[in-house]
Amino acid sequence: MSIRLSISTPVVTMFPHNHGEWEKDASIEDLAAVAEAADRLGYYHLTCSEHIALPAAEQHRRGARYWDPLATFGYLAARTERIRLATNVLVLGYHHPLEIAKRYGTLDKVSNGRLILGVGVGSLKEEFELLGVPFDDRGPRGDDALRALRASLSVPEPSYHGEFYSFGGMVVDPCAVQQRVPLWVGGRTLRSLRRAVTLADGWAPFNVGLRQVREWLGRFDLEPGFEVVLPPRGPLDPINEPDQTRDALAEIAAHGATIVSVIFKHTSLQHYLESLAALAELQPS
Repeated sequence: MSIRLSISTPVVTMFPHNHGEWEKDASIEDLAAVAEAADRLGYYHLTCSEHIALPAAEQHRRGARYWDPLATFGYLAARTERIRLATNVLVLGYHHPLEIAKRYGTLDKVSNGRLILGVGVGSLKEEFELLGVPFDDRGPRGDDALRALRASLSVPEPSYHGEFYSFGGMVVDPCAVQQRVPLWVGGRTLRSLRRAVTLADGWAPFNVGLRQVREWLGRFDLEPGFEVVLPPRGPLDPINEPDQTRDALAEIAAHGATIVSVIFKHTSLQHYLESLAALAELQPS
């Protein structure tokens, strides 16, 4: 079974009913311990999501905690060596493409080329309104932003002229050190997959069942190297349920995943670290 493992990073985001109690008061050193262990054990990437501010009424559905990915990854880049740093996801409409190219290009430089730029078009209208950015045309605007990012992420003097974004004669220094920064698209619709296949290098859906994923993937001729990043159906317990864990990974791979973004059953930081090691032993990198 050819599949890589990544972690849906604890502490930085806490979805309702899907986190350990220890995460509530976890420190940056606790987070660094997780990142260092995942790095040492060969996990492919870790994640951090973006929300600027959420309506209080959304807490029961989306949670309330979202560490800023740029600040978080800047710190973790200095504490790790190999593991990639994947935004999951940046909302394209909240930023000008050159803002992303500069800020995350700098992150790519300080991490020695470990950035994966996961992006999405967004769905929280209140947050768009708070930031004063358009909501209704976020789909085509996001497509144009993806084209602009591809033209500018690794280019010190980028030039792009599209429907929503146009620039030239500007210098962005530093820029990304990777010749082609991986762009992944998040979302939960067929449209997000179409956007990923057309304009990006991978798809990282959420709240999409495995059968639906397989059916949608079957509609496209995927390029070699196109990544499909899927979570397990539920938290894994590689310590106490190794056979069930192997079966879960095999099922995800059979439905088209190239990378599994794992979550664990865990009761403490130490339990989480032990689970990381147990899973790495079951599924060597």
